[in-house]
Amino acid sequence: MSLNFLATRFQCSWPWSTLVLLSDGRLVCGCADPYGRRVLGDARAATVRDVWAGPAVAALRADLNAGGSRFCGDCPLKLPLERGEAPAQRPLDAGPLPSRLYIECTAACNISCADACCAPETGITRTRQAGMLDFDLFTRIVDETGASLVRIDFFNYGEAFLHKRAIEMCEYIKTKFPHVYLYTSTNGLAFDESRARRLVHSGIDEVTFSIDGARQESYVKYRRRGRFESAVANLRAMADEKRRSGRDLPFLNWRYILFVWNDSDEEMREARRLAADVGADRLCWELTDHPEHAYSRRFAPGAPALAGIRREIWDDNNLGNAIEGATPRARIEVRAGRFALWPRRPLVARAGAPLRVETTVRNLSTRPFAAQATYGRRLVRLGAQLCDAGGTVIDRDFARAWLPRTLPPGDEVEVAIEMAAPGTPGRYALKFDLVSEGIDWFERCGSETTVRPLVVG
Repeated sequence: MSLNFLATRFQCSWPWSTLVLLSDGRLVCGCADPYGRRVLGDARAATVRDVWAGPAVAALRADLNAGGSRFCGDCPLKLPLERGEAPAQRPLDAGPLPSRLYIECTAACNISCADACCAPETGITRTRQAGMLDFDLFTRIVDETGASLVRIDFFNYGEAFLHKRAIEMCEYIKTKFPHVYLYTSTNGLAFDESRARRLVHSGIDEVTFSIDGARQESYVKYRRRGRFESAVANLRAMADEKRRSGRDLPFLNWRYILFVWNDSDEEMREARRLAADVGADRLCWELTDHPEHAYSRRFAPGAPALAGIRREIWDDNNLGNAIEGATPRARIEVRAGRFALWPRRPLVARAGAPLRVETTVRNLSTRPFAAQATYGRRLVRLGAQLCDAGGTVIDRDFARAWLPRTLPPGDEVEVAIEMAAPGTPGRYALKFDLVSEGIDWFERCGSETTVRPLVVG
Protein backbone atom coordinates (compact mmCIF):
# COMPACT_ATOMS: atom_id res chain seq x y z
CA MET A 1 0.00 0.00 0.00
CA SER A 2 1.10 3.60 -0.52
CA LEU A 3 2.11 5.55 2.57
CA ASN A 4 2.24 8.98 0.91
CA PHE A 5 -0.53 10.14 3.23
CA LEU A 6 1.71 9.65 6.27
CA ALA A 7 3.82 12.58 7.47
CA THR A 8 6.36 10.10 8.88
CA ARG A 9 6.84 6.37 8.64
CA PHE A 10 6.56 4.51 11.92
CA GLN A 11 6.27 1.14 13.58
CA CYS A 12 4.61 -0.23 16.71
CA SER A 13 4.52 -3.59 18.50
CA TRP A 14 1.26 -3.16 20.44
CA PRO A 15 -0.98 -5.10 17.99
CA TRP A 16 1.22 -8.16 18.49
CA SER A 17 1.01 -8.24 22.28
CA THR A 18 -1.61 -6.03 23.93
CA LEU A 19 -5.31 -5.20 23.98
CA VAL A 20 -7.08 -2.52 26.01
CA LEU A 21 -10.56 -3.19 27.36
CA LEU A 22 -12.56 0.02 27.81
CA SER A 23 -15.17 0.26 30.53
CA ASP A 24 -17.97 0.06 27.94
CA GLY A 25 -16.70 -3.29 26.57
CA ARG A 26 -14.93 -2.08 23.44
CA LEU A 27 -11.41 -3.32 22.71
CA VAL A 28 -8.97 -0.69 21.47
CA CYS A 29 -5.33 -0.59 20.43
CA GLY A 30 -3.02 1.23 22.84
CA CYS A 31 -3.41 2.82 26.23
CA ALA A 32 -3.28 6.37 24.80
CA ASP A 33 -6.76 6.55 23.29
CA PRO A 34 -8.87 8.66 25.68
CA TYR A 35 -11.78 9.06 23.28
CA GLY A 36 -11.99 5.45 22.09
CA ARG A 37 -11.21 6.17 18.43
CA ARG A 38 -9.02 3.15 17.57
CA VAL A 39 -11.53 0.36 18.11
CA LEU A 40 -10.58 -3.18 17.09
CA GLY A 41 -13.72 -4.94 18.29
CA ASP A 42 -16.40 -5.17 20.94
CA ALA A 43 -16.17 -7.78 23.70
CA ARG A 44 -19.92 -7.57 24.25
CA ALA A 45 -20.55 -9.01 20.80
CA ALA A 46 -17.47 -11.17 20.16
CA THR A 47 -14.85 -13.18 21.99
CA VAL A 48 -11.39 -11.70 22.55
CA ARG A 49 -10.03 -14.55 20.44
CA ASP A 50 -12.21 -13.51 17.51
CA VAL A 51 -11.13 -9.87 17.80
CA TRP A 52 -7.44 -10.74 18.16
CA ALA A 53 -7.56 -12.92 15.02
CA GLY A 54 -10.02 -10.66 13.22
CA PRO A 55 -9.65 -8.60 10.05
CA ALA A 56 -9.14 -5.24 11.79
CA VAL A 57 -6.10 -6.43 13.72
CA ALA A 58 -4.71 -8.35 10.72
CA ALA A 59 -4.98 -5.28 8.49
CA LEU A 60 -3.29 -3.11 11.12
CA ARG A 61 -0.39 -5.56 11.46
CA ALA A 62 0.06 -5.66 7.68
CA ASP A 63 0.10 -1.86 7.52
CA LEU A 64 2.68 -1.61 10.28
CA ASN A 65 4.90 -4.17 8.56
CA ALA A 66 4.79 -1.78 5.59
CA GLY A 67 5.75 1.24 7.69
CA GLY A 68 2.57 2.85 9.04
CA SER A 69 -1.22 2.88 9.14
CA ARG A 70 -4.09 5.35 8.81
CA PHE A 71 -5.73 3.54 11.71
CA CYS A 72 -3.13 4.86 14.18
CA GLY A 73 -4.04 8.50 13.59
CA ASP A 74 -2.46 10.77 16.22
CA CYS A 75 -1.53 7.94 18.62
CA PRO A 76 1.55 9.04 20.64
CA LEU A 77 2.76 5.43 21.00
CA LYS A 78 4.02 5.33 17.41
CA LEU A 79 7.78 4.83 16.99
CA PRO A 80 9.10 6.92 14.05
CA LEU A 81 11.36 5.19 11.56
CA GLU A 82 14.58 6.87 10.51
CA ARG A 83 15.08 7.66 6.84
CA GLY A 84 15.92 4.40 5.11
CA GLU A 85 15.12 2.29 8.18
CA ALA A 86 13.01 -0.76 7.43
CA PRO A 87 10.09 -1.55 9.76
CA ALA A 88 10.30 -4.71 11.82
CA GLN A 89 8.65 -7.64 10.06
CA ARG A 90 6.35 -9.53 12.37
CA PRO A 91 3.97 -12.39 11.56
CA LEU A 92 0.38 -11.43 10.83
CA ASP A 93 -0.68 -14.31 13.09
CA ALA A 94 0.32 -13.28 16.63
CA GLY A 95 -1.17 -16.30 18.31
CA PRO A 96 -4.71 -16.91 19.52
CA LEU A 97 -4.72 -14.35 22.37
CA PRO A 98 -2.72 -11.34 23.58
CA SER A 99 -0.11 -11.65 26.30
CA ARG A 100 -1.01 -8.38 27.98
CA LEU A 101 -4.36 -6.80 28.78
CA TYR A 102 -5.36 -3.38 30.10
CA ILE A 103 -8.64 -3.33 32.02
CA GLU A 104 -10.42 -0.01 32.43
CA CYS A 105 -13.00 -0.22 35.23
CA THR A 106 -14.38 3.25 34.56
CA ALA A 107 -13.52 6.44 32.71
CA ALA A 108 -14.86 8.49 35.63
CA CYS A 109 -12.58 10.14 38.17
CA ASN A 110 -13.03 11.49 41.66
CA ILE A 111 -10.73 14.49 41.15
CA SER A 112 -9.98 16.88 38.28
CA CYS A 113 -6.33 17.04 37.20
CA ALA A 114 -5.43 20.37 35.62
CA ASP A 115 -5.88 20.36 31.82
CA ALA A 116 -5.99 16.55 31.76
CA CYS A 117 -8.02 14.78 29.07
CA CYS A 118 -9.54 12.52 31.72
CA ALA A 119 -10.74 15.33 33.98
CA PRO A 120 -14.54 15.16 34.37
CA GLU A 121 -14.94 18.60 32.80
CA THR A 122 -13.43 17.48 29.48
CA GLY A 123 -16.33 15.19 28.66
CA ILE A 124 -14.25 12.01 28.28
CA THR A 125 -17.00 10.00 29.98
CA ARG A 126 -19.34 10.96 27.12
CA THR A 127 -17.16 8.88 24.80
CA ARG A 128 -17.93 5.76 26.83
CA GLN A 129 -21.20 3.90 26.46
CA ALA A 130 -21.24 2.72 30.10
CA GLY A 131 -20.12 4.25 33.36
CA MET A 132 -18.69 1.14 35.05
CA LEU A 133 -17.33 -2.08 33.58
CA ASP A 134 -19.88 -4.86 33.80
CA PHE A 135 -18.62 -7.46 36.27
CA ASP A 136 -19.92 -10.45 34.29
CA LEU A 137 -18.20 -9.15 31.16
CA PHE A 138 -15.01 -8.71 33.17
CA THR A 139 -15.07 -12.30 34.45
CA ARG A 140 -15.82 -13.70 30.99
CA ILE A 141 -12.86 -11.87 29.46
CA VAL A 142 -10.48 -12.81 32.28
CA ASP A 143 -11.59 -16.45 32.07
CA GLU A 144 -10.99 -16.48 28.32
CA THR A 145 -7.60 -14.75 28.28
CA GLY A 146 -6.09 -15.43 31.72
CA ALA A 147 -4.13 -18.57 30.88
CA SER A 148 -2.38 -16.76 28.00
CA LEU A 149 -1.69 -13.49 29.80
CA VAL A 150 1.63 -12.52 31.33
CA ARG A 151 0.43 -9.19 32.70
CA ILE A 152 -2.77 -7.28 33.43
CA ASP A 153 -2.67 -3.50 33.85
CA PHE A 154 -5.70 -2.80 36.01
CA PHE A 155 -6.19 0.83 35.05
CA ASN A 156 -6.45 3.11 32.02
CA TYR A 157 -8.42 6.35 32.10
CA GLY A 158 -10.41 7.31 35.18
CA GLU A 159 -9.85 6.03 38.72
CA ALA A 160 -10.17 2.24 38.76
CA PHE A 161 -11.11 1.96 42.43
CA LEU A 162 -14.25 4.04 42.01
CA HIS A 163 -15.72 0.75 40.78
CA LYS A 164 -17.36 -0.78 43.84
CA ARG A 165 -16.09 -4.25 42.92
CA ALA A 166 -12.55 -3.24 41.86
CA ILE A 167 -10.78 -5.01 44.72
CA GLU A 168 -12.97 -8.06 44.16
CA MET A 169 -11.81 -7.97 40.52
CA CYS A 170 -8.18 -8.01 41.64
CA GLU A 171 -8.92 -10.94 43.93
CA TYR A 172 -10.66 -12.78 41.09
CA ILE A 173 -7.67 -12.36 38.75
CA LYS A 174 -5.07 -13.53 41.25
CA THR A 175 -7.19 -16.42 42.57
CA LYS A 176 -7.87 -17.88 39.13
CA PHE A 177 -4.58 -16.94 37.44
CA PRO A 178 -1.89 -16.38 40.08
CA HIS A 179 0.84 -16.40 37.42
CA VAL A 180 -0.43 -13.12 35.92
CA TYR A 181 1.54 -10.04 36.99
CA LEU A 182 -1.15 -7.63 38.20
CA TYR A 183 -0.32 -3.93 38.24
CA THR A 184 -2.42 -0.87 38.98
CA SER A 185 -2.04 2.90 39.22
CA THR A 186 -4.28 5.00 41.43
CA ASN A 187 -4.62 8.45 42.95
CA GLY A 188 -5.21 6.64 46.25
CA LEU A 189 -8.35 8.60 47.11
CA ALA A 190 -11.05 6.01 46.38
CA PHE A 191 -10.07 3.87 49.38
CA ASP A 192 -10.70 3.98 53.04
CA GLU A 193 -8.11 2.30 55.28
CA SER A 194 -9.91 -1.04 55.41
CA ARG A 195 -10.11 -1.29 51.61
CA ALA A 196 -6.47 -0.28 51.29
CA ARG A 197 -5.50 -3.09 53.65
CA ARG A 198 -7.77 -5.54 51.83
CA LEU A 199 -6.04 -4.73 48.53
CA VAL A 200 -2.73 -5.87 50.02
CA HIS A 201 -4.21 -9.35 50.51
CA SER A 202 -5.76 -9.51 47.03
CA GLY A 203 -2.48 -10.84 45.62
CA ILE A 204 -1.84 -7.76 43.47
CA ASP A 205 1.83 -7.47 42.57
CA GLU A 206 2.42 -3.74 42.24
CA VAL A 207 0.54 -0.53 43.08
CA THR A 208 1.55 2.97 42.03
CA PHE A 209 0.21 5.98 43.94
CA SER A 210 0.23 9.24 41.96
CA ILE A 211 0.91 11.95 44.56
CA ASP A 212 2.38 15.15 43.10
CA GLY A 213 3.67 17.13 46.01
CA ALA A 214 4.66 16.86 49.66
CA ARG A 215 2.03 19.22 51.08
CA GLN A 216 -1.61 19.94 50.35
CA GLU A 217 -1.02 23.45 48.95
CA SER A 218 1.14 22.28 46.07
CA TYR A 219 -0.48 18.87 45.56
CA VAL A 220 -3.94 20.33 44.96
CA LYS A 221 -2.75 22.69 42.21
CA TYR A 222 -2.70 19.70 39.84
CA ARG A 223 -4.83 17.10 41.66
CA ARG A 224 -7.76 19.48 42.05
CA ARG A 225 -10.24 18.44 44.75
CA GLY A 226 -7.64 15.92 45.96
CA ARG A 227 -6.73 15.37 49.62
CA PHE A 228 -3.01 14.92 50.12
CA GLU A 229 -3.29 13.53 53.64
CA SER A 230 -5.83 10.91 52.54
CA ALA A 231 -3.66 9.68 49.67
CA VAL A 232 -0.60 9.41 51.92
CA ALA A 233 -2.62 7.74 54.68
CA ASN A 234 -3.80 5.01 52.31
CA LEU A 235 -0.25 4.46 51.03
CA ARG A 236 0.87 4.21 54.65
CA ALA A 237 -1.93 1.74 55.44
CA MET A 238 -0.88 -0.56 52.59
CA ALA A 239 2.78 -0.44 53.62
CA ASP A 240 1.82 -1.11 57.23
CA GLU A 241 -0.38 -4.06 56.24
CA LYS A 242 2.49 -5.56 54.25
CA ARG A 243 4.79 -5.37 57.28
CA ARG A 244 2.14 -6.56 59.73
CA SER A 245 1.25 -9.61 57.64
CA GLY A 246 4.82 -10.45 56.58
CA ARG A 247 4.09 -10.07 52.86
CA ASP A 248 6.63 -8.93 50.27
CA LEU A 249 3.89 -7.80 47.86
CA PRO A 250 2.52 -5.54 46.58
CA PHE A 251 5.49 -3.40 45.59
CA LEU A 252 4.46 0.17 46.43
CA ASN A 253 5.51 3.08 44.23
CA TRP A 254 5.03 6.78 44.89
CA ARG A 255 5.12 8.59 41.54
CA TYR A 256 5.52 12.38 41.76
CA ILE A 257 5.04 14.58 38.67
CA LEU A 258 7.31 17.63 38.78
CA PHE A 259 5.70 21.03 38.20
CA VAL A 260 6.87 24.61 38.74
CA TRP A 261 5.12 24.66 42.12
CA ASN A 262 6.47 21.40 43.62
CA ASP A 263 10.04 21.10 42.29
CA SER A 264 11.95 22.99 44.98
CA ASP A 265 14.76 21.27 46.88
CA GLU A 266 12.80 21.77 50.08
CA GLU A 267 9.61 20.06 48.88
CA MET A 268 11.46 17.24 47.14
CA ARG A 269 13.46 16.58 50.32
CA GLU A 270 10.21 16.40 52.26
CA ALA A 271 8.82 13.89 49.74
CA ARG A 272 11.94 11.75 50.15
CA ARG A 273 11.58 11.84 53.93
CA LEU A 274 7.87 11.12 53.85
CA ALA A 275 8.19 8.24 51.37
CA ALA A 276 10.71 6.55 53.66
CA ASP A 277 8.57 7.25 56.72
CA VAL A 278 5.35 5.75 55.29
CA GLY A 279 7.17 2.67 53.99
CA ALA A 280 6.95 3.16 50.22
CA ASP A 281 9.21 0.83 48.30
CA ARG A 282 10.07 3.44 45.70
CA LEU A 283 9.72 7.17 45.06
CA CYS A 284 10.26 8.43 41.52
CA TRP A 285 9.92 11.78 39.83
CA GLU A 286 8.08 12.05 36.54
CA LEU A 287 8.80 14.69 33.90
CA THR A 288 6.04 16.17 31.78
CA ASP A 289 5.63 18.89 29.15
CA HIS A 290 1.99 19.46 30.06
CA PRO A 291 0.29 21.73 30.98
CA GLU A 292 2.35 24.29 29.05
CA HIS A 293 2.30 26.87 31.85
CA ALA A 294 3.02 24.40 34.64
CA TYR A 295 5.72 21.86 33.79
CA SER A 296 9.00 22.05 35.67
CA ARG A 297 11.49 24.27 33.83
CA ARG A 298 14.07 23.45 36.47
CA PHE A 299 14.22 19.82 35.34
CA ALA A 300 13.41 20.28 31.65
CA PRO A 301 15.56 18.23 29.21
CA GLY A 302 19.01 19.82 29.02
CA ALA A 303 18.63 21.77 32.27
CA PRO A 304 21.72 21.50 34.54
CA ALA A 305 19.68 20.36 37.56
CA LEU A 306 18.34 17.33 35.71
CA ALA A 307 21.65 15.46 35.97
CA GLY A 308 21.32 15.36 39.75
CA ILE A 309 18.06 13.39 39.69
CA ARG A 310 18.33 11.59 36.34
CA ARG A 311 18.55 8.09 37.82
CA GLU A 312 15.48 8.86 39.97
CA ILE A 313 13.24 9.65 36.98
CA TRP A 314 10.38 7.17 36.41
CA ASP A 315 11.15 6.63 32.72
CA ASP A 316 14.96 6.53 33.01
CA ASN A 317 15.12 3.01 34.45
CA ASN A 318 13.11 0.60 36.57
CA LEU A 319 15.23 0.59 39.73
CA GLY A 320 16.23 4.19 40.47
CA ASN A 321 14.77 5.46 43.72
CA ALA A 322 14.54 8.99 45.15
CA ILE A 323 14.41 7.67 48.72
CA GLU A 324 17.86 8.36 50.14
CA GLY A 325 20.17 5.37 49.70
CA ALA A 326 17.47 3.13 48.22
CA THR A 327 18.74 3.03 44.63
CA PRO A 328 20.53 -0.34 44.27
CA ARG A 329 24.32 -0.04 44.38
CA ALA A 330 26.78 -2.92 44.47
CA ARG A 331 30.49 -3.65 44.25
CA ILE A 332 31.53 -6.89 42.53
CA GLU A 333 35.06 -8.20 42.88
CA VAL A 334 36.28 -11.06 40.71
CA ARG A 335 38.64 -13.14 42.80
CA ALA A 336 41.53 -15.48 42.25
CA GLY A 337 41.48 -17.55 45.41
CA ARG A 338 41.11 -15.19 48.37
CA PHE A 339 42.24 -12.07 46.52
CA ALA A 340 40.62 -9.73 43.99
CA LEU A 341 41.76 -10.45 40.44
CA TRP A 342 43.98 -7.76 38.92
CA PRO A 343 41.72 -5.82 36.48
CA ARG A 344 43.89 -6.41 33.41
CA ARG A 345 44.52 -10.07 34.11
CA PRO A 346 42.28 -12.15 31.81
CA LEU A 347 40.17 -15.12 32.64
CA VAL A 348 41.26 -18.10 30.54
CA ALA A 349 39.16 -21.04 29.30
CA ARG A 350 39.03 -23.68 26.60
CA ALA A 351 36.33 -23.30 23.94
CA GLY A 352 33.05 -24.78 25.20
CA ALA A 353 34.58 -25.92 28.49
CA PRO A 354 33.05 -25.24 31.93
CA LEU A 355 34.19 -21.99 33.52
CA ARG A 356 33.73 -21.12 37.20
CA VAL A 357 34.34 -17.56 38.40
CA GLU A 358 34.59 -16.67 42.08
CA THR A 359 33.26 -13.25 43.13
CA THR A 360 32.53 -11.17 46.19
CA VAL A 361 29.35 -9.07 46.05
CA ARG A 362 28.87 -6.14 48.43
CA ASN A 363 25.59 -4.24 49.00
CA LEU A 364 26.33 -0.48 48.95
CA SER A 365 22.70 0.65 49.28
CA THR A 366 20.31 0.93 52.23
CA ARG A 367 17.88 -1.77 51.06
CA PRO A 368 18.51 -5.54 51.20
CA PHE A 369 19.09 -7.57 48.03
CA ALA A 370 16.40 -10.26 48.12
CA ALA A 371 17.59 -13.78 47.36
CA GLN A 372 14.00 -15.03 47.31
CA ALA A 373 10.68 -13.42 46.36
CA THR A 374 7.07 -14.57 46.24
CA TYR A 375 6.59 -14.16 42.51
CA GLY A 376 10.18 -14.45 41.28
CA ARG A 377 10.40 -10.84 40.21
CA ARG A 378 12.74 -8.55 42.13
CA LEU A 379 14.89 -11.33 43.49
CA VAL A 380 18.51 -10.33 42.93
CA ARG A 381 21.01 -12.51 41.08
CA LEU A 382 24.54 -12.10 39.83
CA GLY A 383 24.77 -12.02 36.05
CA ALA A 384 27.65 -12.42 33.61
CA GLN A 385 27.16 -10.75 30.24
CA LEU A 386 29.31 -11.97 27.34
CA CYS A 387 30.91 -9.12 25.38
CA ASP A 388 33.34 -8.89 22.50
CA ALA A 389 36.87 -7.66 23.18
CA GLY A 390 35.72 -4.07 22.67
CA GLY A 391 32.96 -4.32 25.27
CA THR A 392 29.91 -4.68 23.00
CA VAL A 393 27.40 -7.06 24.55
CA ILE A 394 26.96 -10.33 22.64
CA ASP A 395 24.76 -12.19 25.16
CA ARG A 396 23.25 -10.24 28.05
CA ASP A 397 21.95 -13.41 29.70
CA PHE A 398 25.11 -15.47 29.34
CA ALA A 399 25.10 -16.77 32.93
CA ARG A 400 23.34 -16.28 36.27
CA ALA A 401 24.10 -17.21 39.86
CA TRP A 402 21.86 -17.17 42.91
CA LEU A 403 22.83 -15.19 45.96
CA PRO A 404 23.22 -17.73 48.76
CA ARG A 405 21.15 -15.53 51.08
CA THR A 406 19.42 -12.18 51.24
CA LEU A 407 22.18 -9.58 51.43
CA PRO A 408 21.59 -6.82 54.02
CA PRO A 409 22.83 -3.24 53.48
CA GLY A 410 26.60 -2.95 53.91
CA ASP A 411 27.13 -6.71 53.92
CA GLU A 412 29.03 -8.85 51.43
CA VAL A 413 28.83 -12.45 50.28
CA GLU A 414 30.88 -14.83 48.16
CA VAL A 415 29.14 -15.92 44.96
CA ALA A 416 30.45 -18.44 42.43
CA ILE A 417 29.04 -18.18 38.91
CA GLU A 418 29.35 -21.09 36.49
CA MET A 419 29.05 -21.05 32.70
CA ALA A 420 30.29 -22.73 29.54
CA ALA A 421 32.96 -20.74 27.72
CA PRO A 422 32.11 -19.59 24.17
CA GLY A 423 32.49 -22.32 21.57
CA THR A 424 34.63 -20.17 19.27
CA PRO A 425 38.20 -19.37 20.33
CA GLY A 426 39.09 -15.71 20.59
CA ARG A 427 39.21 -12.69 22.88
CA TYR A 428 36.10 -11.69 24.77
CA ALA A 429 35.10 -9.89 27.96
CA LEU A 430 32.75 -10.77 30.80
CA LYS A 431 30.73 -7.97 32.36
CA PHE A 432 29.48 -8.76 35.87
CA ASP A 433 26.40 -6.98 37.16
CA LEU A 434 23.47 -7.66 39.48
CA VAL A 435 19.97 -7.98 38.08
CA SER A 436 16.61 -7.55 39.78
CA GLU A 437 14.86 -10.31 37.89
CA GLY A 438 11.99 -9.17 35.71
CA ILE A 439 12.79 -5.52 36.47
CA ASP A 440 16.22 -4.24 35.38
CA TRP A 441 19.99 -4.50 35.58
CA PHE A 442 21.68 -2.47 38.31
CA GLU A 443 23.88 -0.74 35.72
CA ARG A 444 20.78 1.03 34.36
CA CYS A 445 20.39 2.98 37.60
CA GLY A 446 24.07 3.87 37.89
CA SER A 447 25.61 0.96 39.79
CA GLU A 448 29.14 0.12 38.66
CA THR A 449 29.82 -3.09 36.76
CA THR A 450 33.01 -5.17 36.79
CA VAL A 451 34.53 -6.18 33.45
CA ARG A 452 37.26 -8.79 33.02
CA PRO A 453 38.97 -9.92 29.77
CA LEU A 454 38.30 -13.50 28.71
CA VAL A 455 40.67 -15.45 26.47
CA VAL A 456 39.17 -18.59 24.92
CA GLY A 457 41.59 -21.03 23.32
